[in-house]
Amino acid sequence: MTRLGQGARALVALALAGGGLAAQAAGALPAETIDTSAANLMVVLRESAGANKQDEALAPYGRLQGTTADGRRVEFETSWYQYLGDMHIRLVFEGSKTLQSASPDDLARLRLSPDQALRLAVANLRRLHGAPVVQPWTAGLMEVRTAAPELTSSYFLDREFWASLQAGHPEGLVVAVPRRGGLVYASAHDEAAVASLRFSVAALYAGGPGARLSSGLYLFKDGRWSVFQAPQPAVD
Repeated sequence: MTRLGQGARALVALALAGGGLAAQAAGALPAETIDTSAANLMVVLRESAGANKQDEALAPYGRLQGTTADGRRVEFETSWYQYLGDMHIRLVFEGSKTLQSASPDDLARLRLSPDQALRLAVANLRRLHGAPVVQPWTAGLMEVRTAAPELTSSYFLDREFWASLQAGHPEGLVVAVPRRGGLVYASAHDEAAVASLRFSVAALYAGGPGARLSSGLYLFKDGRWSVFQAPQPAVD
């Protein structure tokens, strides 16, 4: 059983009651009716601090335990899966103001396995928010930009996009996703750019804008992701 950290506890009531953000749980926002059809299934990446998973196979996050706003202890299941390095994915339904966690029952209702759900969520991401674009950033690095900055990190999961980029870089691409709104990469062949990326990921993870995501570096090569530089160990 996984115990939620302080930053995730507010999600407990929302996952149970069908909401999506801590502000809504606290009553700051009115309840929103969210489309839970297959066409609205999305995916977000989130941090699993201290983890260093070596493969991409989706591993269920497990039953979660937390405390609701009124002090009740609860357990629940969501469609969250440990993914790679210190990252996990959350399958969600997108509302105009909130994200609602999908449950295992939702996937069963939609007749989707976790892997099928992930592929569909990425396809929906591109359909609803468009394809990403790349532009030069600094010191030989390239930055991925999207029409929905808060979902930029989700494009890490767009295997078709990375395969098209890697076609021109047979040694692979080294990618950093230190913050939810940031996605930067370098050619694995460019040693100077990779060295710059090592420095940049540490600096952005430590103090960049937005919520932090991963302290590791990842290699995309031949259609697969692997850990290129191990994430930082958890700090007590």
